[in-house]
Amino acid sequence: MPGQAAGLVGRAAECRLIERLLQHTREGYSGSVVVRGEPGIGKTALLQYVITAASGFQVARATGVQSERELPFAGLHQLCVPMLDRLALLPGPQRDAMGAAFGLATGGTPDRFLIGLALLTLLSEASEKAPLLCVVDDAQWLDKASAQALGFAARRLLADPICLVFGTRHLPDDLKGLPELVVTGLADADARALLASLVRPPFDEQVRDRLVAEAHGNPLALVEWTRGMKPTEMGGGFGPPTLVPLAGQIEEGFRQRMGELSARTQRFLTLAAAEPTGDPVLVWRAAGLLGVGREDASPAIESGLIEIGARVRFRHPLVRSAAYADASAADRRAAHQALAEATDPALDPDRRAWHRAQAVAGPDEDVARDLEHSATRAQARGGLAAAAAFLERAAALTPDAAQRAERSLVAAQAELQAGEFAAALSSLVGAERGPLDELDRARIVLLRGQIALASNLAREAPALLLRAARQFEPLDVAVARDTYLDAWFAGLFAGQYATTELHEIARSARSAPGPPHVPRPSDVLLDGLAVLVTEGRVAAAPALREAARRFAEEEIASLGGLRWGWVAQIAPLMLWDEERWDAILARQLRSVREAGLLVHLPIWVNSMGILAAWRGDLGTAASLIAEADAIAAATGISFARYAAVFATSLQGGEAEARPQIDAEVTGLHKVGQGLGVQWCQFVSAVLYNGNGRYEEALPYAQRASEEAPELFFSMWALPELVEAALRSGKAKLAAEAVERLTEATAPGNTDWGVGIAARSQALVSQGERAERLYREAIERLTRTSFRPELARAHLLYGEWLRRQRHRGE
Repeated sequence: MPGQAAGLVGRAAECRLIERLLQHTREGYSGSVVVRGEPGIGKTALLQYVITAASGFQVARATGVQSERELPFAGLHQLCVPMLDRLALLPGPQRDAMGAAFGLATGGTPDRFLIGLALLTLLSEASEKAPLLCVVDDAQWLDKASAQALGFAARRLLADPICLVFGTRHLPDDLKGLPELVVTGLADADARALLASLVRPPFDEQVRDRLVAEAHGNPLALVEWTRGMKPTEMGGGFGPPTLVPLAGQIEEGFRQRMGELSARTQRFLTLAAAEPTGDPVLVWRAAGLLGVGREDASPAIESGLIEIGARVRFRHPLVRSAAYADASAADRRAAHQALAEATDPALDPDRRAWHRAQAVAGPDEDVARDLEHSATRAQARGGLAAAAAFLERAAALTPDAAQRAERSLVAAQAELQAGEFAAALSSLVGAERGPLDELDRARIVLLRGQIALASNLAREAPALLLRAARQFEPLDVAVARDTYLDAWFAGLFAGQYATTELHEIARSARSAPGPPHVPRPSDVLLDGLAVLVTEGRVAAAPALREAARRFAEEEIASLGGLRWGWVAQIAPLMLWDEERWDAILARQLRSVREAGLLVHLPIWVNSMGILAAWRGDLGTAASLIAEADAIAAATGISFARYAAVFATSLQGGEAEARPQIDAEVTGLHKVGQGLGVQWCQFVSAVLYNGNGRYEEALPYAQRASEEAPELFFSMWALPELVEAALRSGKAKLAAEAVERLTEATAPGNTDWGVGIAARSQALVSQGERAERLYREAIERLTRTSFRPELARAHLLYGEWLRRQRHRGE
C-alpha cells in the first residue's frame, strides 16, 4: 500500500493523493497542496514522503521559524538559495526586486507584486532542467512577505513541471484557496498497529486502549509517550496523565528527554534553538564562545532530538520550543550574545542586531540604535513587519524616556503600515507613558484614528480623526487640513454607524484656518466637500469642479494621489461628470499598477469595475472583479465587493444577486461601514426594479435615497425611487423624488445627469411633455457611455408609446 515503504501507518489515502500530484507534475503540469493538521499529527512525515516519492525531481526546501517571522523574505530566501544561480535570467525589474529583497543588491523598496512575479519566473526557469518540488514546512511561521509571494505564485502556476507542498498547523491567510490535504488522527486500528510496532509485548490492553483514546490518533503523541514508558507501566495500567492539552503533553515528553541530558548538552540545544537559520558554521562558532564542544552535542544527536548536516534541524518544532522555553533567562541571553558575537556585522547586521537585542537584560541605547538602523534596512527591502518589530524592540530598550516615547510613536506608525493594528495600539500606550508635547499628543490621536480607519473603517475613526485635526490646528495647519480630509473620508464610510456625524466634521473643517500657501488639490477638495455637506450642491459646485479638474489633469505627488485619490472621485460624481470620473479612475489605476502597489489595487480595480458595469461592458467588469478578488486572496486584503454586487444586480439574476448582497450587508454591518450598506440598498432597488418587482424595490430605494441625502449614493438611488414609487401607486412620492433628482443634477448640467433626470421627469409627466422629455433623455444618454441607462430610457419610452397606442413608433 502507498506509504508503507516509508514506514507510514494509516496514511494510504494521503499518500495516493501525493503520488497523483507528483505524477501530474511529471507530465508537465503545475500543482500545489497545503498539508494541514495539529502538532504531531504527521504532517512532517508526509512531507518527507513527498520528497522520498519525488524520484527524478529537483527539491528545494524551507521551514518557517517562529523567531524569524519578522525578517522579510527569510523563508523565501531559504527556498530559493539553490536557484539563485538563475537570478540573472530574470527580467530586469524582477531581478532587481528579488535582489533587493534578498540583500544581494541595493535599490528602492521592492514591490510585493514584482517579487511574486520574480518567484514565478525563477521557479519556471529552474524547472526547465527537471521537475521541481518545493516543500515548505511550518508555513504558519513564515514571514508575511514570503507567505504572500509563495501564495501568489502557487495560485498562478500552470504549465510548468512545478509542485509546491506546504505543511502548516493552521491555514495562513496567504495560502487560503489552495487545495488542502487535511491530516486527521489515525483510526483506532491504525493507532494500535503503530503502538504494536513501537513496543514489545506484553502490552496491557487497558493501557493500550487508554493511550489510543488519549492520543486522539496523534502519531507523535503515541511515539513520545511509549518512548518514556517502562515495562511495568505498559503491563500495569499506569498511563500518562491527561491534565494538559495534547501539544503540551508531547512537549512535556521532549522536556523529560532533554532533562536527562547534561547541562552543557542542554546549553547547546538552547543555543541551536535560538538560531533560526540552522547555519551549522554559525552554531558551532557560537558554541565555542560558550565553551561548548562537539562532544557536548553528541548526546542530543544520538537521542534523535537534533540532527546536524547541511543545516541544524530539530526532530520537531516542539523540541525547539521546549529547548528554548525551559532554559533560564540568563542561559537564553548568553546564547543570543554568543550568536551575536559569532555573526558577521558586515554580512548580516540585522540578525546580529536582533540577537544583541535578545541578549541584553535591560535598556541599552547602543543596541536600540542598531535596531533603528535595521528597521531602516528592512523598510528598504519592503519588510514593513520586520521594521515594525525592530522599532518596537528599539523603543523597549531605549533608556531615555523622551526618546523612548518618540521611538514608540515611530514604531506605531510602522506597525500601522504593516497592518499590525494591535501592536500599533500597544506602542501608542508605551508612547503615552513618556513626556509628550502637544505635537506628540496630536500625533497619538491621529494614529489612533488612522488605526481605527485602517482596521475595517471602524465606527470610532471619524471622532478620533476629528479630534486629531482640531489638535493640529495651532501646531501645523497643513497636517490639520489633511486630517480633516481623513476624518471626512472616515465619516463618509462609517455613515449611519459613525459616532460623529459628517456634518460636525464638515463644520469644523470650514472653521479651520485656510491653507498656509497656494492651495493643494487636497485643500480644494476639502473645501468643496465641507461646503457640500453644510451648504449643499450648488454652493459646493465650483470647488468640486476645480478639485475634479486638478485630480484628473494635474501632476500630483504619488503619496497625495494615493491618499486622496479615492475620495477625489466624489467631486466628479457629485457633478455627474463621467469624463473626469473616468480620467481620475484611469489615472490612479495606471499609477498604482506602474508603481506595483498591490495593496491599493483592489480599491481601484473595484471602482473601475463599477464604471465598466454601468457602461454595460459586463465582460470587462467581470475581468476586473476577478482581478480584484485574486489580489485580495493573494494579499489578504479585505474590501467590500461593490462592483460584484452591482454587476450581478444589473443583470437581474436574483438567485445569484440576493445572497451576494445579503452576505455583504452582514459583513459591512459588523465592521460599521454604513456607506457599503447604503450601496447594497441601492443595488437591491436596481435588482427589483429590473425584475418588475416595484413594491419590493420601493423600501430599498427609499432608504438608499434618504441616507446622507446630500451625497452621491443617495442621488443615484432617486431614479430607482421614482420608478418604484410610481409603479407602486405612490405618485406623490415619485413626484417628490423627481424634484430632488432635478435639483441634484442641475449643478453639473451634464448629459449623464440631465439625461437621467429627464427620463425620470418623463415617467411622471403626461402628453407632449412626457414625449419631449423621453426624447431628451435618449438624446442626452446617447452622448454618454452608460448603455444600460440609455436602454432603460428606450424601454420606458417604448412602453409609453404603446400606452399611447403609437405602436408603429
